[in-house]
Amino acid sequence: MSTPPPPSPRTALAAIADGAGAFVIEPVEVRAPAAGEVRVRLKAAGVCHTDHASLHWPGPLVMGHEGAGVIEAVGEAVTEIAVGQPVLLNWAIPCGRCAQCARGNAPLCERTLARDASLGTSAAGPRHTLWNGRAIERSFNLGTFAEYTLVRPEALTPLPSDLPLAQACILGCGVMTGVGSAINIAEVQPGESVAVIGCGGVGLSVIQGARLAGAGRIIAVDLHQAKLDRAMELGATDCIAASRDDADHRALIEAVLALTGGRGADHAFEATGQAALSFLPLRLARDGGNALQLSGSHGEVTVPMPWFQWNKRYLTPLYGGCIPDRDFPRLIDWALSGALELASMVDATYRLDELGAALDDMLAGRTTKGVVLFD
Repeated sequence: MSTPPPPSPRTALAAIADGAGAFVIEPVEVRAPAAGEVRVRLKAAGVCHTDHASLHWPGPLVMGHEGAGVIEAVGEAVTEIAVGQPVLLNWAIPCGRCAQCARGNAPLCERTLARDASLGTSAAGPRHTLWNGRAIERSFNLGTFAEYTLVRPEALTPLPSDLPLAQACILGCGVMTGVGSAINIAEVQPGESVAVIGCGGVGLSVIQGARLAGAGRIIAVDLHQAKLDRAMELGATDCIAASRDDADHRALIEAVLALTGGRGADHAFEATGQAALSFLPLRLARDGGNALQLSGSHGEVTVPMPWFQWNKRYLTPLYGGCIPDRDFPRLIDWALSGALELASMVDATYRLDELGAALDDMLAGRTTKGVVLFD
């Protein structure tokens, strides 16, 4: 029996950010996998506020960090996953050896965050992707707005064939962040109250996580009625239509207090991406409650220190406390059983050459979760 020829480089279209706020769709070359590497043909990639932020990261950079696809080629010594396997990509690849991993803080892995060079890198080997003959980096070592990507196998979770990749792709960041923040970080308990500011992909995932945890009251807050309607479908018990004319958020605060016996929510989450709202959860949370800011907002804000009274905990969790081997299999199981709804969260799909429209729709609040499809 003849030995199959080794894989060749692949030419792929990719979205490349220039670091100054713009991007282009142009061909890149993705080399063949070396030992301990896997090449994935992307089928679907979620569109996230982080992708818009990446337009201003040091460029050039292949954009995208949520994705699902099919294994197209594997390098030597890769035995745990085979060609043809559908997979979910994730950007947190814990090494299992650093001080943070030893403490159970896998999302803070000192290899993933490049804190300790002695641990090596979470990226594929050098010159994995070339643009005009020049090596180019990829968002979160993935670059899912491309037809192909080259990764380490630890960045992959096998997917069942009956979970559509256009839905599965959003598990890799937005859903993990929201569901994980409710279950892993806030540790919402049965009967507790939850308030969620912002009902985009992350906020709706918090709502679903709170529902899965058995929360008694789940209060959704958003400017857009369509998003509040979807929040109710996914588990919210109450909705508050926010107003830009609500000076100092007084009406919102009073509404949450009225729904929580005058105490405030046990857990209040911010998921809007707006820096000005970063500390609003402190004003919605009860004394001794949790205030969580999930959107990774950037920019300077000020906050009166009395907002932290009394015994309130302000948290900025990363990636919902994701431990890939624990969290992705259970998210997949919940999705397959229908306990975790994905299909209705994806309310718009785009081609790669429509990425600009996808970002515009997201920023304008016209979509909950957009997905780029490659086929």
